Amino acid sequence: MGSVEGPPVVRAAGCVLWRAAARGGVELALVYRPKWADWSWPKGKLKRGESSREAALREVREETGMECRLGEELPSLQYVDAQGRPKTVRYWAARATGGAFVPNDEVTEVVWLAPREAADRLTHERDRGLLPAFLDALGRAQQGV
Repeated sequence: MGSVEGPPVVRAAGCVLWRAAARGGVELALVYRPKWADWSWPKGKLKRGESSREAALREVREETGMECRLGEELPSLQYVDAQGRPKTVRYWAARATGGAFVPNDEVTEVVWLAPREAADRLTHERDRGLLPAFLDALGRAQQGV
């Protein structure tokens, strides 16, 4: 008997994109995707031959209009996508370094929120799970660890 293999894993990458807030602390970028009617971190599927790091940078640029610098890698998320396929998304903490959002077919709105407000706005519980790891990574980066 042969083993039964499931569908291949969909590989994706994204970022918890942040910037310094005017009043201290940080603000995080969330994107609104009308196709899924959800608020999420900028992310997307890898293109053929593209590394996860390259995909994360490209997706941030495409979805938010922002350039960024990748920091510490955060935990990956695994879940079943809307088509019933297993999906793994690698994430990084990423500091915004410039750019401007222009609405497009995929993302119609970007908001910058404090971490607590971002947690409240995120549609999927799995996305909220990245916040503690992001805040830990940010603390280490700011302490030069």
